[in-house]
Amino acid sequence: MIEATIEKLITMKLHGMADAVQEQIKTRAYKELGFEERLGMLVDREMDNRQDRKLRTLLAKARLRYPGASVEDINFRAKRGITKEMVLTLTQNGWIKDKRNIIITGSTGVGKTYMACALGNSACRAGISAYYVRLPRLFQELKISKADGSYGKLLQKLSRVNLLIVDDWGLSALTDTERRDFLEIMEDRYNVRSTIISSQIPVEKWHDLIGEPTLADAICDRLIHNAHKLKLTGKSMRGGEENLNNQE
Repeated sequence: MIEATIEKLITMKLHGMADAVQEQIKTRAYKELGFEERLGMLVDREMDNRQDRKLRTLLAKARLRYPGASVEDINFRAKRGITKEMVLTLTQNGWIKDKRNIIITGSTGVGKTYMACALGNSACRAGISAYYVRLPRLFQELKISKADGSYGKLLQKLSRVNLLIVDDWGLSALTDTERRDFLEIMEDRYNVRSTIISSQIPVEKWHDLIGEPTLADAICDRLIHNAHKLKLTGKSMRGGEENLNNQE
């Protein structure tokens, strides 16, 4: 009878509960507990299992450069222009609920990408979808999508993700096609979804970097005016993985 019940649980995709039933059968200590306690444990195991599966799926889809990046691992003793209180407040994800952006700037190696991925990881753990992409790769994907007819589908995908993380913004000046494509993406997300931009270039130089004044105004307006700005300072921490943890 127990084996048949376990098979039914698996058929109903209650894998966590099925595992918990087998564990209770094998462990004598559970027999001392009452029915309600054991049932509660089965339900808790199923819920934990589903949450774990959801998190794994969100992290896989996010494609974070550093999927293990964690705000908890950041060494706030290092002078990087940020405070623990500031970052922990952002991990509450209120800015995502308010459809605001984050702009992370600083020189090479100060931890911009790690910070962006840590915030993306925090969002995923809260059940919020995220997607990381380097700007050069994004433009490459857009170019390919135009060639194979999937441009509209890609724009739709980018518009639906709750947190879009764009790394390496401003490595080179934008072409006319690139700035028009990026404006399309930001127009779809403006006041609807949140975006993190990571860049070596100070915000005040973005207008010249984008180029054509009218499009530059439109892009900057959609990115900057409602954004939290994190200006990371200090020496480069490159020496393996770009991160903020265990560094002085």
